Amino acid sequence: MAILPLLHYPDPRLRTVAKSVVDVDAGIRRLVCDMAHTMYAAPGIGLAATQVNAHVRVIVVDVSETQDALRVLINPEISAVGLDTKTHQEGCLSVPGIYDEVTRPDRIEVHALDEEGRPVQFIADGLLSVCIQHELDHLNGKVFVDYLSRLKQGRIANKLVKAERDGALPQPEEEGLSAGALETLSRLTARIG
Repeated sequence: MAILPLLHYPDPRLRTVAKSVVDVDAGIRRLVCDMAHTMYAAPGIGLAATQVNAHVRVIVVDVSETQDALRVLINPEISAVGLDTKTHQEGCLSVPGIYDEVTRPDRIEVHALDEEGRPVQFIADGLLSVCIQHELDHLNGKVFVDYLSRLKQGRIANKLVKAERDGALPQPEEEGLSAGALETLSRLTARIG
């Protein structure tokens, strides 16, 4: 497993629309392991392949406090959306240090493949729903700041461009892994090799 470098907004590669995974093969499983490792090391609760410059429809999420509930979603789709919406404070590993409110459906039905290529279907609500929708936006070339005003988007872009120029943008580090994350990564590696 490797920790992958993150793309930061306004990098134009974050606008790339990801392609569907045709075959869940060893390369995709390795990407899944590396993405999970990167997400936990960041630390974050979700990561889309787009954010690590791999433009395939793969996301990993774990909204548990103990980092032991990893979900791998390959070719994820939302097939039903609840009528209720909720506003949540969102942040993003590709937009470090920036948080703002975004309104999204509070309950969704998700269809995807898991890390072994098996179909999965479940209902997600609350933070899990928000996280999955946020990561799906990445796969579609959208960043959460797109929900904000043009003025805010410009200020955020300028701030992050300056931070990158100054070498101040964070990248994930190995030493930040919790015991739960280490155990989850170990189980994932044992399952998919």
